[in-house]
Amino acid sequence: MAGIYIHIPFCKQACSYCDFYFVTRQSERNTFVQELIREINVYHNHAYALERIETIYIGGGTPSLLTVPELSSVFEALHRTFNLSELKEVTLEMNPDDVTPDYLRELKALGINRSSMGVQSFDDQLLSFMNRTHNSAHALQCLHDLAASEFDTFTVDLIYGNPGQSLSMLEKDIDTLLRFDPPHISAYSLTVEDRTRLGKQVELGKIQPPSDEETSRHFDLVINKLRGASIFQYEVSNYAASGHEAIHNSNYWGHKNYIGFGPGAHSFWWDHSGQIAKRWSNKPDLKTYLKSDWKVPFNNEMLDLATLAEEHIMLKLRTRDGINISKLYDVYGYELNESQTSFLSHMRNTGYIENKPGIVLTQKGLHIADSITVDLLSKK
Repeated sequence: MAGIYIHIPFCKQACSYCDFYFVTRQSERNTFVQELIREINVYHNHAYALERIETIYIGGGTPSLLTVPELSSVFEALHRTFNLSELKEVTLEMNPDDVTPDYLRELKALGINRSSMGVQSFDDQLLSFMNRTHNSAHALQCLHDLAASEFDTFTVDLIYGNPGQSLSMLEKDIDTLLRFDPPHISAYSLTVEDRTRLGKQVELGKIQPPSDEETSRHFDLVINKLRGASIFQYEVSNYAASGHEAIHNSNYWGHKNYIGFGPGAHSFWWDHSGQIAKRWSNKPDLKTYLKSDWKVPFNNEMLDLATLAEEHIMLKLRTRDGINISKLYDVYGYELNESQTSFLSHMRNTGYIENKPGIVLTQKGLHIADSITVDLLSKK
């Protein structure tokens, strides 16, 4: 079973924190859709198209800027090219100001069964700081429409750790969101990226990010508030009611095959030998994308088992499943050395790793999951 990711690069405007590839001009949208279909068609009758597709994720950018006819033409190409007979999850990222009951109804008719709503906050000052295109009223209305729609499940994004955001402000955001009984929430700590407007403001001293201690308190508040609503953390930034965990993202973390379409999209595919995997990507540039002479695949990066094992450790330590040590050896041929075993024992004794089989970080450990990964992999 494999997945498909489609990157839609168009946005109305630039959010202050975002370093994903996007363009704000809309004039080439129709041309892009036709090129996207060309790229999908290249895989027709290719070996990569023989594997059954389990998930499709349409991200961006802002995919909800596409019209229903444009999306319909993309889905027609996917159905012609890939085996979608066992499709379980089809997700479309949306901005609140693009959503109407009619649009949701038409998306559901296309086969999209999961929405990812980029709310980020219900506080108008924070939304203005982020340079989002919507306001609090838009966010509330779209969630009302989504909760009343025929969507089987949906997820809502929140951002915490914003400059000037108090615990009480964050708690109010969470309480507001919980009124809509969301089955899944992605809550991200605001990160300052160099190439963004926020990054430049921080560099110039115009904005002071919150301290690590403040952000840590935000992280704990999110976990504890959502747990009280029976929405449980299953990855550092992802929380779900039972049975509503994101299949597509979970497959990423489990190193399942996926193909990416659109500018900047990445793909990952295991060789039939199980000893290496390939990763390739499209250049994050719309002009280049629109002039591409598609071949399958190109730009391959070959990943050996040692590299894949370290990536597996990094990804799985961020999840509540953690690392299955037997699988680590059976699939990747990776054995923990004496120094690593000693380090893990120390982490367990100091409360960063749960006292259970495998390697599963506690809530305390998830605070510093990336740091623990670096330390573990550096032990030789």
